[in-house]
Amino acid sequence: MTPTITYTEELIARCRNGEQRAQLEIYNKYYKAMYNTALRIVNDTAEAEDIMQEAFINAFNKIESFQGKSTFGAWLKKIVVNLSINSYKKESKYRKVSYNDEFRNETEDTGGIDPQEEATNSKVQKVIHVMKNLKENYRVVLSLHLIEGYDYDEICEILKISAANCRTTISRAKEQLRTKLLENEN
Repeated sequence: MTPTITYTEELIARCRNGEQRAQLEIYNKYYKAMYNTALRIVNDTAEAEDIMQEAFINAFNKIESFQGKSTFGAWLKKIVVNLSINSYKKESKYRKVSYNDEFRNETEDTGGIDPQEEATNSKVQKVIHVMKNLKENYRVVLSLHLIEGYDYDEICEILKISAANCRTTISRAKEQLRTKLLENEN
């Protein structure tokens, strides 16, 4: 009995053969999720778009290295996260915080959440809004842990930090999130 090949596996096989239509289908299937992942880490729409595009280029150029040990989406997401973290680290070295950063146009940036879903869930909206205003390292670790679902070991590897530093940072980030959420309730 031959194993059943999924449609995604078929698309990946076609991508390995260089078929642009298959690449477009893969892109259309994953681009929103990959953009949202990048956006939650870099917190900049243009940079997230660039990262997402670069991730797809890298994935298609290195499709032969995809071994199927995880889903294609998980493999692609790891590329996006790594590119996002590299961008975040590079930008944070050069970024100057200005007074106007507090007053960025928050009405357009939905934090990667579908605006219709966000409107129906005010709690999610509050958490996303508060997370945007946390210190950058707290926002990044919480995004990786709570939203992207990475465990502590994976976050340590991604951010190249010690396990103790990871646990401490996540704990402090959660506490700051809780505190700010409580402040916003009052």
